[in-house]
Amino acid sequence: MDRNVEEKGKLDLLEDNRTDSGIDSFRSLTRDDRCSTTSSVPDPHEQDKLSTDERLDSSYGSSSLTSESLSDLMGKCSVSGTRAEHTVEYSEEEANLLATVTEDGDTFLHLAIIHEVETFTHQLINLFPKEILDIQNNLYQTPLHLAVYLNQVPVVKALVANGACVELQDQDGNTPLHVACEHGRFECANEMIRPASPSMLTTVFETQNWRGLTCLHVATLHKRHRIMKLLMKKGVNLNLQEGTSGKTALHMAVELHDVDAVSLLLKRGANPDAAMLNGCTALHLAVGRQDATITSSLCQAGADKMIRNIEDETALDLADGNDDILALLPFDDIQIMGRTVGLNF
Repeated sequence: MDRNVEEKGKLDLLEDNRTDSGIDSFRSLTRDDRCSTTSSVPDPHEQDKLSTDERLDSSYGSSSLTSESLSDLMGKCSVSGTRAEHTVEYSEEEANLLATVTEDGDTFLHLAIIHEVETFTHQLINLFPKEILDIQNNLYQTPLHLAVYLNQVPVVKALVANGACVELQDQDGNTPLHVACEHGRFECANEMIRPASPSMLTTVFETQNWRGLTCLHVATLHKRHRIMKLLMKKGVNLNLQEGTSGKTALHMAVELHDVDAVSLLLKRGANPDAAMLNGCTALHLAVGRQDATITSSLCQAGADKMIRNIEDETALDLADGNDDILALLPFDDIQIMGRTVGLNF
């Protein structure tokens, strides 16, 4: 396949998520202007500080920016240094690499990842300070977001090893781990999770995107069972509720009729009686959807058939008229003061 055609196809994947994309001109920023990344949303007042004097034309316009031109730039620049923890002297070429940002907010590291110039990418990772590794473009994507999206496992590993933040969120509120869960990037997810401290993992696992979804919710919605197992192995809270209706991953798996995910979640200890904001448990959803297989699994896991939702309905009420489901919900017990009492005749 022609190299240009192949490269265009890869870029089209990213362009679907971009607006007014184009890199016809660049703006140059000092290191101090771009090193504050404590928030995932840049301070709009900082943008006002940029004057027209700080903008420059570039020979790497959108029509000429290719992997070959980036490779040419690599050959002209002495990017053999390593990332410094303290103050360091940069050559003029290295300083330009650090300071250049496109109209889309992309650094040369963003561009090297997009164009899959792997050697150059790794040299930039070694050269750039941590703060610049975490620069977000106009879509709030860090280089780590892009590397995960494009499934560049060695780049993800190098970024994480050099201190790239795994907690920053893009314009949809997704962390790089959300991206991995959505697109099934298991190896990328593993590289981000493996070296992380328990406290950082808890923070990342509990982070919701702007739809209220945690990484486990996203993995469940996209039936990424292998990634679900990875998150479970690292101690993700299986009963986390999403932010709009209070669904747990178990509720979502039931809605999808995903028998494997339901079985996996129950086996790993998910609470079968966790209720949504409307009071519905997973059993309410399974019975309402007339899913006998999942209803049976929930009953075997000890799901309470008498919990009432906000409409004052139990799972038994919802099963009325469906003999197959009713057969799974026997009437051989009653509850007194919240305790199940068996009846023996």
